[in-house]
Amino acid sequence: MSLPVRATVTARVAAVTPKGDEGLLVEFLRVYRESVQLVVDEIWGLDETPSWTELHVMFYSRLIRMGFRAHHVSEIYKRAKEVVESTKKNNGSKPILKKLTARIHTLDYKLDLDKKTLRVAVLHGKWVELKLEWYSYLNKYLDGSWKPGEIIVSYRCGRFYVYITFHRDVVPREPQAIMGVDLNFNNITYTIINLNSELVSIGVIPFRGLSRALHLRKLAEDLQRKCPRNWRFLKWARRIRARWLNKAKNILVDVDVLVEVAREYNAVIVFEDLEKIKENNNGGKRFSWMKPLWCYRRIQKYTEYKALLEGIKTIYVNPAKTSKKSPNGKKIRFINYRFVELGDIITSRDVVASWNLALRGLKRMRDSRVTWSPDSPRNEAVKTRAKRGNPEAEKYLKTFTATHK
Repeated sequence: MSLPVRATVTARVAAVTPKGDEGLLVEFLRVYRESVQLVVDEIWGLDETPSWTELHVMFYSRLIRMGFRAHHVSEIYKRAKEVVESTKKNNGSKPILKKLTARIHTLDYKLDLDKKTLRVAVLHGKWVELKLEWYSYLNKYLDGSWKPGEIIVSYRCGRFYVYITFHRDVVPREPQAIMGVDLNFNNITYTIINLNSELVSIGVIPFRGLSRALHLRKLAEDLQRKCPRNWRFLKWARRIRARWLNKAKNILVDVDVLVEVAREYNAVIVFEDLEKIKENNNGGKRFSWMKPLWCYRRIQKYTEYKALLEGIKTIYVNPAKTSKKSPNGKKIRFINYRFVELGDIITSRDVVASWNLALRGLKRMRDSRVTWSPDSPRNEAVKTRAKRGNPEAEKYLKTFTATHK
């Protein structure tokens, strides 16, 4: 039986304070920011970042005298340490904090989900109550399976925002198949094999999200290029740029169908590990703008999160030469940049790539050599995706149900 895995989601909610309490909360956020900056300034010049115990000895008494509670102080340590370590890792200069933001421990707030109110502990033992502007989609986190964790309170542009973290434990499924996924500019190709490396199904999902998202990203960059010095100070430029970038991000999360297919076959999802995509110069400058990692990574991470909620595992493998190597032991001959002849069957390089990804995912799961199965009972590379309720998919669902009764 697999051990439970924690799934976490963060919801942003606008909040309103009663008249008279707004100043208390703003003052708390200001002092919190200055305290984090104080810790950052004093540990920045040290050769090694102090441990939590060393930070406690150095700053606890001073911060308590400023009116913070004990858990406020521990969150200040944590935040300052994270800022220093991440900045030094990226070879940056000493960070200067500007945002009025505070991370609040679970013991320093009281959340009433029925009345949609939040009480936050501030300086000198005082509490401030916030009225949350609730949204209907957040009701799914009130069914009892999700538990609230730490929160973040932020103040900007004259408004308060609360970021509430919910978490729950998910029991991973025992996989019955492996699904290799190849992301392309005009489609998403997947290949499903069973645990004996036999081909189960191949499918192509029309998807132009990558090209649309990159087009919007390019529009935003062109706008910055036209106004290189003053776009940040032009309200219309900031608004249009933010609209284009937010639309690009939202396009890349519309891939729920991958999780549906994985759930149908109870399959592990195998993605390409694209850490070095920028170093790949195939296509030259003409296609260089099409290779930023963020767009691929956003699709992968969102799919990984949605799969986690279903108990489906996601793994990453090295994609090198996956579109050039025969996945079933038969001779492969390249017809053009898109199509290949695999044995006596003509198929696309996307199918070959997704098939090899699935095989590499199976090999990684087993940590042993994979046995090829060229004599699969189905016609390799031409089998379309099975419809809902077909015997092929039901076989894997029945196996999963039987093992979890």
